Amino acid sequence: MEAQASLRSVRLSPRKTRLIVDMVRGLNIQNALNILNFSPRPSARIVATLLKSAVANAEQKGLSDVDRLFVKTIFVDGGTVLKRFLPRAQGRASKIRKPTSHITVVVADKR
Repeated sequence: MEAQASLRSVRLSPRKTRLIVDMVRGLNIQNALNILNFSPRPSARIVATLLKSAVANAEQKGLSDVDRLFVKTIFVDGGTVLKRFLPRAQGRASKIRKPTSHITVVVADKR
C-alpha cells in the first residue's frame, strides 16, 4: 500500500532541489529524515516536511506498520517561472528568472 504527498509551486529551483531528492530516494524513512535534517541546503527542510506529511498520510490510511515505510518514489518537476526585469546601465534591462518546483513523494510499505 502506498501514500503520497505533494507540494506545488514552491519557490525553489528544480535543479537544486533534485540534488537533495536524489540523496533520499529508496531509503527508509528514518535514514531519509536524518540525511535531510543534517543537510545545509534550504530545500532539505521543505523536503523533510513533505516526507513527514507523506508518513502522516500513510498512518491516516491505516498502513500496517509506519516503521517499515520507505521512500518508493520522489521526484521534482519544474513549475511556472516568474520573470522579472532588473534595470541596467545605459537604458538596458536584464532578465531575472525565479523558478518554482512541484515536489511529489510516494512512500510504501516494505514487504
